[in-house]
Amino acid sequence: MSEPDEIIHQSHRLKIMAAVDVDREPLDFTRLKKISGATDGNLGAHLATLEKAGYVTIQKEPIGKRTRTLVSITDTGRQAFRRHLDYLQSILGSGPIDMRRAT
Repeated sequence: MSEPDEIIHQSHRLKIMAAVDVDREPLDFTRLKKISGATDGNLGAHLATLEKAGYVTIQKEPIGKRTRTLVSITDTGRQAFRRHLDYLQSILGSGPIDMRRAT
């Protein structure tokens, strides 16, 4: 049996990784906050953990006096997420998970 990815395994980070993997386009902070159910500070901390692991990239773009934060999955992140899904699937004991159908 494969092992869990302890970085991804945390529930907020799992939701974040699923969202950025499915969309294939960068997601903004507000959308990820809604998807994950995290507070601003909590989401920022989770994104920092994922970025440090090389699983996501974070871009900041100015919009007027504000900054828009965009999050994208990296190739490393996508591979780690797939391995983690395989681990979860091994626990469930059924066929592969198709994230496109799960949303």
